[in-house]
Amino acid sequence: MTAVVGRFAPTPSGPLHFGSVVTAVASFLDVRAQGGRWLVRIDDLDPPRIETGAAAHILATLEALALEWDEPVVYQRDRGEAYAQALAHLSEMGQVYVCRCSRKIVGVGPYPGTCRTANWPAPGAWRVRVEDQPIRFADCIQGEYVQNLTPHCGDFVVRRADGVYAYHLAVVVDDAWSGVTQVTRGSDLLESTPRQVFLQALLGLPTPRYAHLPVVLNADGTKLSKQTWAPAVDTIGAPRALFHALDFLGLEPPRKLLGAASAELLAWALPRWRLTALTPAARPYNTV
Repeated sequence: MTAVVGRFAPTPSGPLHFGSVVTAVASFLDVRAQGGRWLVRIDDLDPPRIETGAAAHILATLEALALEWDEPVVYQRDRGEAYAQALAHLSEMGQVYVCRCSRKIVGVGPYPGTCRTANWPAPGAWRVRVEDQPIRFADCIQGEYVQNLTPHCGDFVVRRADGVYAYHLAVVVDDAWSGVTQVTRGSDLLESTPRQVFLQALLGLPTPRYAHLPVVLNADGTKLSKQTWAPAVDTIGAPRALFHALDFLGLEPPRKLLGAASAELLAWALPRWRLTALTPAARPYNTV
């Protein structure tokens, strides 16, 4: 049997908030319940989005949550050569091309393929040629998901004009390199997953098992996020955040555990964990 390997891969654009804790806890429990290895990767590809000190804060919070990772932390900033090799492979296959379209030309809809036959030399953004056919995968929580990339997004960018590799290429390369067999993350990333499945097929890489969790909403129905000023979870408040994360994930821990240490909470939760018990719909949650 293939060893189970999962991962948590936050972007260090700020400290963890409650929604991020829910994702980390679900990923950790699902891997540990299967006797697998759990990894942490810092997705620090995009310099303008990186907040100084955020990566260290995230790792300290994970430690306070007693979420122990099994291998050294991987930083995407150190993985540029691997992404370059993947892009070169796609180029040799004739699957990518240089695009010099401005944002005004691209607009808000799917990319219209303006540069598909232009044969521009670099520099420019690199786009991958998509096919007009459905991409299907079975999500453990959301069920079967089907998307045709052509009307949804069109040929998408795998390296930006400024040289930064796109998330979709980097995550596919890194998950395969780390041996990741399952990806547990928020359902806000569900619609982008077919792009990754498509790249996996092109590069001859395995497709992991996907489980897209219900997203935590604010009281007004918007996604809890850094952009909506979600409060940070610090090391002191980590055990309380963990208790509420377990409750959001349907485990309903008894109130007497509200003051328990993180390790005690995880020990209580692990034998009770059932990924299949989760409902797919996003919903608000009050941690007060």
